[in-house]
Amino acid sequence: MIDLHYWPTPNGHKITIFLEECGLAYKIHPVNIGKGEQFKPDFLKIGPNNRMPVIVDQAPADGGGPLSVFESGAILLYLAEKTGRFLPTDIRGRVRATEWLFWQMGGLGPMAGQNHHFSQYAPEKIPYAVDRYVKETNRLYGVLDRQLANHEFVAGEYSIADMACYPWVVPYEKQGQNLDDFPHLKRWFNSMQSRPAVARAYEKGEGIRREATMTDEEKKVLFGQTAQTGGAR
Repeated sequence: MIDLHYWPTPNGHKITIFLEECGLAYKIHPVNIGKGEQFKPDFLKIGPNNRMPVIVDQAPADGGGPLSVFESGAILLYLAEKTGRFLPTDIRGRVRATEWLFWQMGGLGPMAGQNHHFSQYAPEKIPYAVDRYVKETNRLYGVLDRQLANHEFVAGEYSIADMACYPWVVPYEKQGQNLDDFPHLKRWFNSMQSRPAVARAYEKGEGIRREATMTDEEKKVLFGQTAQTGGAR
């Protein structure tokens, strides 16, 4: 059994996609990031960066006690190695998949995240910041489009690289992007969207999201974190 500490954000969706694809038994424990639940002492024991998602594997391969893993990229790698799925075993295929996983973690996710913040959530719209991150998101879409021109999936075969990238493309309209400008990316996006496991993952997220709305005060909690607020409290 995998305990998944989760909220329906792009990083959270990555993990439910994997778990739905591979059929591992899992239980979702919602972490309402607008209410500051990521700062609770019990959560910080398994998620020291006060960010979700975090998993706790109740039956790790070494036969020991429960094993927690934080950071979505590390979780995808862990689950791929645990199940032997969605990560090529040959050295070249593995390199390609991990390259694109790290590309998403270091590029697409952070840049699209800043795009979302300054265009959707910032109390004061700063034109330079919005323009900066919309353009950088556009550049990264172009990188992905060129890769997909010669590959059915991001790293060749379907892998954790696709699961990592897709949730960050889902809100493309809010990111100021038009998928018609990226035909290969659009073809891949439609293919991902049609996968039953992806649909199930998003349905579970919507079920949780319907139960929560984010107030202005909760936005201050989410976007006003410092070293002091990031500690146990």
